Amino acid sequence: DQGPPVGGLYLNIGLQNGVLLRTALDNVTGDLSDTRTRYLGTRPVKLFRVKMHSCESVLAMSSRSWLSYTYQARFHLTPLSYDVLEHVSSFSSEQCPEGIVAIASNTLRILSFEKLGVIFNQVATPLQYTPRKLVIHPVTGHLVVIETDHNAFTEITKAQRKQYMAEEMVHSAGAEEQEMAAKAAEAFLKEDLPETVFGSPKAGQGMWASSLRVMLPSEGRTLELVQFDQNEAAFSIAVCQFASRGDVEWFVVVGTARDLTLSPRTCTMGSLVLFRFTPDNTKLEHVHTTPIDDVPIALEPFQGRLLVGVGKLLRIYDIGKKKMLRKCENKHLPNLVVDIKTVGSRIYVSDVQEAVHFLRYKPAENQLVIFADETCQRWSTCSAVLDYQTVVSGDKFGNIAIVRLPGNITDEVDEDPTGNKAIWDRGLLSGASQKAELLCHFHVGETVNTVHLTTLIPGGSDLIVYTTLSGGIGMLVPFTSKEDIDFFQHLEMHMRAELPSLSVIDGDLCELFNSLEPSKKRSIADDLDRSPNEVSKKLEDIRTRYAF
Repeated sequence: DQGPPVGGLYLNIGLQNGVLLRTALDNVTGDLSDTRTRYLGTRPVKLFRVKMHSCESVLAMSSRSWLSYTYQARFHLTPLSYDVLEHVSSFSSEQCPEGIVAIASNTLRILSFEKLGVIFNQVATPLQYTPRKLVIHPVTGHLVVIETDHNAFTEITKAQRKQYMAEEMVHSAGAEEQEMAAKAAEAFLKEDLPETVFGSPKAGQGMWASSLRVMLPSEGRTLELVQFDQNEAAFSIAVCQFASRGDVEWFVVVGTARDLTLSPRTCTMGSLVLFRFTPDNTKLEHVHTTPIDDVPIALEPFQGRLLVGVGKLLRIYDIGKKKMLRKCENKHLPNLVVDIKTVGSRIYVSDVQEAVHFLRYKPAENQLVIFADETCQRWSTCSAVLDYQTVVSGDKFGNIAIVRLPGNITDEVDEDPTGNKAIWDRGLLSGASQKAELLCHFHVGETVNTVHLTTLIPGGSDLIVYTTLSGGIGMLVPFTSKEDIDFFQHLEMHMRAELPSLSVIDGDLCELFNSLEPSKKRSIADDLDRSPNEVSKKLEDIRTRYAF
């Protein structure tokens, strides 16, 4: 393909093993150089030439379809969010100036491409209230979502208030206006104004509305919707199994608070509301509600039971016939438990102000023991476990930090079978006796909502994906060699004069290299002892190793 944004001639080669080769072809000598490889899928690669923005592009088809094109002077190779295609050809008409005609199974389809240059594809599903947290059912893959809004009415309260207002219209009318008021009240009750257009009625401070929803993500269809009472706000959710009930039944536990005031944080009562999935895992049955004495912000399944962060208390609950049964408790966390993660008997608890605490559960003594924490205050919002010793956490001021326990700490905890040493050890800096070490730190710039360890492509390496309050999605990828670290550090130093992060390199900044003028590209590449094409290839390789 040959196009004005990048210039030059490129040869695309599809291999039998599902790999696509893209190499530059010299216009004079015919030499092949700057070969770049990409694994597309399990089937042999088929290539078709199509037109995009009046430039030549290539549609590569394997077990998934990929579009190779140039957009805003940058080369893109992105997968199509569409069914598997078997054969395509360019298509142009008055209604569709730049499109393709394709065969998919036994159907003929005419398609046009939208949102070129966009990496993520999204499908929006409207919900009743603001979604707070979601979990995925491990067996069916259904989404279980809690929605909560402040200053809002529930549907039942809205209907009651509407009925009350209609009755007031009739009662306040005079004797000669009764018939007219009755007709106006009847018309008012029948009137249905969509809230998406006119907005929802404002309930005032301290008024909450919440619901629990089970969704089929592939279709965006709601399978079950449970409405909570007025002023009952849902803040945490977990899908779990209890050892005492076997491995057949699945349960949903929702942590709620009634009449919650945010500042200062008070509530009349917290609750753990337990639901049971029906055998087909599509409907919910209410089992019982357990009252507790504070807001349950965090829930996490743990060894056939449930870990609950009740204010600044960490508790273990088990299922009972009439309510959840408290089995164990730790009272030594400083402020408020906002996130809980577990690996084996080790528990990682994020405090709202004092970062991550490391605990160990001693089943023989039925104790939860804090054996390590951080030296730095961190207003944590979320966390994820990278390995047994390492945790990544995000905070409300837009920072992402990775902390790790020194190697000797694990041995000390394991060699203390009673847990008494960790309990009676004098703490350091008014905290635990052991301290975690800060490995990496990066300032994202906005509040981090969630952070996860995952893979984005089949067979890809693990990476850290984070989301932010304003809807941003980013990822942090690990370097596998010292050479890569040195290369990107030097590249970043040339892209900016200072480096305000610890052990993290700004990939977005490095990728601006491809947008620079040729003379600046050549100058930076010479300082790195490489050619501009080699620098661009290195940037592309590190991206395609983890995503696309």
